[in-house]
Amino acid sequence: MKTLRMLAALITIIVALSGRALSEDQCLTCHAGLGDKESQGYAHDIHKAKGISCAGCHGGNAQADDMDKGMDKAAGFMGVPHGDDISKACASCHSSPEKMKSFGSNLPTNQWEMLQTSVHAKLSTNGNEHIAQCITCHGVHGIVSVKDPRSPVYPLNVVKTCAQCHSNASFMRDYNPAMPVDQVEKYRTSVHGTLNAKGDPKTAECASCHGSHDIRAAKDAKSRVYGVNIPATCSGCHSDAERMKEYKIPTDQFAKFSRSVHGAALLQKHDLGAPACNDCHGNHGAAPPGVESVSKVCGTCHALNADLFSASPHKKAFDDRKLPECETCHGNHEIVAATDKLLGVSNDAVCSKCHRPDENPKGYAVAKTMKSLIDSLETASDTAASIVNDAEQKGMEVSEARFKLRDAHQARLQSRTAVHSFDEQKFRDVVSGGIAVAAVVAKEGKTAVDEYYFRRWGLGIATLIISLVLVSLYFTIRRIERRQAEK
Repeated sequence: MKTLRMLAALITIIVALSGRALSEDQCLTCHAGLGDKESQGYAHDIHKAKGISCAGCHGGNAQADDMDKGMDKAAGFMGVPHGDDISKACASCHSSPEKMKSFGSNLPTNQWEMLQTSVHAKLSTNGNEHIAQCITCHGVHGIVSVKDPRSPVYPLNVVKTCAQCHSNASFMRDYNPAMPVDQVEKYRTSVHGTLNAKGDPKTAECASCHGSHDIRAAKDAKSRVYGVNIPATCSGCHSDAERMKEYKIPTDQFAKFSRSVHGAALLQKHDLGAPACNDCHGNHGAAPPGVESVSKVCGTCHALNADLFSASPHKKAFDDRKLPECETCHGNHEIVAATDKLLGVSNDAVCSKCHRPDENPKGYAVAKTMKSLIDSLETASDTAASIVNDAEQKGMEVSEARFKLRDAHQARLQSRTAVHSFDEQKFRDVVSGGIAVAAVVAKEGKTAVDEYYFRRWGLGIATLIISLVLVSLYFTIRRIERRQAEK
C-alpha cells in the first residue's frame, strides 16, 4: 500500500513537470541541454526576462516538445536570419509602440527608421545588406539593457564596440579609405578617453558625439558633428551644470562662444571656415589647450599674427610668466572682433593690464605711441574718404582717388597684424605708408572739389556776362526800332 502511494505521488510529480515543461520554451530547454553558447547567453538576455521565447525571433512553436513541430515552417520558423532580415526581425517588435508597451518598455520605436538614414545603412561590399545590423552593436543572444555594464553599448564598452570596425584598417578600406583608423588611440589620450578608461561612464564616448542609431557622415548637414552643429553637441554636456559639477568645469562656454566673432560667423552666417569647438580642442584626442598649444592652435588660421608674436619681445615675457599667448589679450571662448580700442594705455586697452608708467614703462610708451599712430591713420583715412565722397556726390570723376584709398584701408588692416610684432618702427612703417596714401587721396579729392566750385563760379560768371549782353542787345534793338519809327 505504501509503495502504491509513493508511485502515485511520483506519477503526479512527473505529470506536473511535464505540464510545466510544455508551458516553457522548449527551444531553450533543448539547447540548454546541449550546453551551446547561444542558450548560455540567452539565459541572461533581457528578452528572456521579458518572457520572449526563442520563437519570438526565430519563429516556430516554442511550446512543442517535438523538434519537427517546433521548427515547422508552417508555424513561421525561419531559422537563423541573415543580412537585413536580422534587423527587420528586431524591428518587428521595436518599431511597434503597441508591442513595446505590452512588454512594459518605454524605449523609442524609431530606431530602425533612424538606422535607414544613417551612414551604417549604406550597402555592404556584397551589395545585399546594410553595413551594420542591430546585433553588430547590441550583440545576439546575450542582449542586455544599455544601462547594464555588460552591454556592448554601455558607455564604458561602446568605444571597444565601435573599434571592432573603425580600428580595422582592412575593413574600413572597403568603405572609406580616407577615414583614419586611429580614432580609439587618439581618444584614449584625451581627457574624455582617460576618464572613460578609469571607469567614469559620464564622460563622452563615441555615441555621445556621433549619436547611436542615426549616425551620419560628418559632411552631412544633419550630422551631430557637422561644423555648424558641433557647438550644440558639445554643449549637451558642457552646458549641463549638474553634469559638470564634479569636474569643476564652467558651463558658460557655449553662451560665450555664441557671442564671439567665431560663433557669429559659424552659427549665424554658417561659415564653415570659422572654428568650432573641435578646431581648437581637437576631435577624438580632445584636450584643453595648454599654455604652449594655445598659440599653435590659433596660429593654424592666424599664421602671420602667430609668426610676428613668436619673434616679438612678448614671446619670452609670456613664457616666463606662463601666460597663454593669444588668449591673454583676446580671450578664449568669447573672442570679440579686434578693434583699435584694444591698443593703447586707456582703461579699455589690453596693454594697460601689464604696462603702466611705473611698471614696464618702455612697453607703456610704445603702446601709447602705437595707439597715437593708428588714431592718426584712422583720422587721415576717414578724412580722405569724406572728401572723396563729397567730390563724388558733386559729380566729379574721382574713381582713381577712390581706388588709391583702398591702400589706406589696407594699411589699417595690416597695422592690426603688425601690432603683434610689438615693434614700434615696423608698426610706424606700415601706418606711415597708409597716412601718406590718405594725404594724396585727400589732396586729389580736394582738387576735385575745388574744380567743382571753379566750374560753378565760371558758369555763374559766364551766365551773368551772357545775360548782360542779351539785355544790352535787347535795349539796342529797341532803340533802333524807335528811331526807325520816328522817321
